[in-house]
Amino acid sequence: MGKPFSYNKKEKLKSRKVLEQLFNTGRSFTVFPLKILYLQPGEKRGFDIKTGVGVSARNFKKAVQRNYIKRLLREVYRTEKTPLYQFLLEREKHLAVFILYIDKALPAYATIKQKMPVALKRLINELNEAVTKNT
Repeated sequence: MGKPFSYNKKEKLKSRKVLEQLFNTGRSFTVFPLKILYLQPGEKRGFDIKTGVGVSARNFKKAVQRNYIKRLLREVYRTEKTPLYQFLLEREKHLAVFILYIDKALPAYATIKQKMPVALKRLINELNEAVTKNT
């Protein structure tokens, strides 16, 4: 897992192939204002989990605003990811996740800080259900 509260280069989702596969065949759910897309790739990609964040240029015309929201999402994910990592380590699984901000208003830190654990808990539940269906 590395350091518990880090978000280093190895954890970032950068592969075009995986991103394309994630958006085409991945599963998703919404915990407003976050939309979580996830995919369990066939082979391990160097880390237990690869994560990316995004914001719509349609809703936020200025790059400064988009970058602010992405920094906010990465920071909150970095501090709240531990339960997801523990779940994946216990089951020896790996995962690709993309977090989209879908609201049209600039978020407050408190709002994202409140919603991110809810979204990650739901992701754990959906992964757990997928595991129990397959066995």
